Amino acid sequence: MSKIKIFSLLSGVSFIFMCVPPEDTGSKSSIDKEKLDSLRNLRCPRLMSSAAEYYRNYDWKQTVKIYKEITTLDCDEWNPVYAPPQEIYQYYAIAYEQMGKFDSAEFVLLDGLQKLPKNIELRKRLAYSYKKQAKFDKEIIEYEKLIDMDPTNISIMNDLSKLYKENERYDDQIYILERILSIDDGNEIAQSELAMAFESSGKDPLDVYRKRYEDNLENLSYGLDYADRLIEADRAEDAISILTQVISLDPSSKIAYRKLAEANILIDDLVASARAYEKLFEKDPMDSRVAINISDVYLDNSDYRQALKWADKATSLDSKSGDALGQKGKVYYYGWDNFRQNPFTNDDRLVAKLAYDYFINAEKKGYRGFSKTVWLKENEKDVLYGKAQWFMADDKVKRSRKISTFSSDYDWVTESLKAEDGWK
Repeated sequence: MSKIKIFSLLSGVSFIFMCVPPEDTGSKSSIDKEKLDSLRNLRCPRLMSSAAEYYRNYDWKQTVKIYKEITTLDCDEWNPVYAPPQEIYQYYAIAYEQMGKFDSAEFVLLDGLQKLPKNIELRKRLAYSYKKQAKFDKEIIEYEKLIDMDPTNISIMNDLSKLYKENERYDDQIYILERILSIDDGNEIAQSELAMAFESSGKDPLDVYRKRYEDNLENLSYGLDYADRLIEADRAEDAISILTQVISLDPSSKIAYRKLAEANILIDDLVASARAYEKLFEKDPMDSRVAINISDVYLDNSDYRQALKWADKATSLDSKSGDALGQKGKVYYYGWDNFRQNPFTNDDRLVAKLAYDYFINAEKKGYRGFSKTVWLKENEKDVLYGKAQWFMADDKVKRSRKISTFSSDYDWVTESLKAEDGWK
């Protein structure tokens, strides 16, 4: 065949192909979509209903089967109201979790997060699936993403802090705990965890409290917290310095005065402790407990006059308080124990009797503190002023029906002992 004929034949074939009209792909796509929508309209409502039913009945195998079909049909794209994507992927994953197939749950959740990358609940479940598979690095990454998505969620931060701790990533734990405290500076759990994280990392936990206070001197709670930590570290003198600074910024801080008094007791500066308590009492002159605290400090310093004065003040503020009455008994007993003679003088017996009477009255009002009623009762004939001593009193005292101490050792005792019925 000649070259001319061959060329003519090829040209004819080319012409035939060029004249065939192209396939209408747009029309076919439209038809396919209509068919898919029709199928979804029919299947998706039924599938969603069946999935809910199987889920309620804990039939996890059938639940998985139905949700697999739902996701294959993309029912959420058909109608996200009747087939919400979060619900689909969450319950689908839970069904796998209930079957112990956490790798399958992971696959489902990753698929769901492709459509809902900002969904917190799905990401939490994904982190859980990683936890169950011991994929701890991936679990941590998911929690870090969660915090980026919800930067003020303390609950999520606490979970991440625990993960860092379990994986000995203490520097990261310190960072996240500091973020928690920047949002909630009074979070005692975070503060405690932070101190332990510092200790585990080899750093001094006091550094975090010192730095936080020094960077925020106007935040008095940081100063109080730092002082607490110093006291716990047996650095009461340093705590006193911090508390003094706090009080200079806020002279009305009752907590600071209380802590200052307690810190001074730790270094045996009882005068300074009493002074701090008295300042506290000025802030709240109706607080009988503070008056008792002051009385205790003076009692520890063997200043019975002041101790009794503040015990009296406590009883005047709350006459029904067993604690206040018990405090008076305590002052009288300690004073008697310090000054008693051998053999006991009348004044010794009189003060012991005052102590005993106050202890008895206090216990009737529910007092459960320091008391010597049992010992004093057992030894009353030898120790307490009683009918036999009253019988020997002079007539003037008997007519007055009361007797007072007269020795210089007991010049701080300001009240008299009243004669009991039957004393003649």
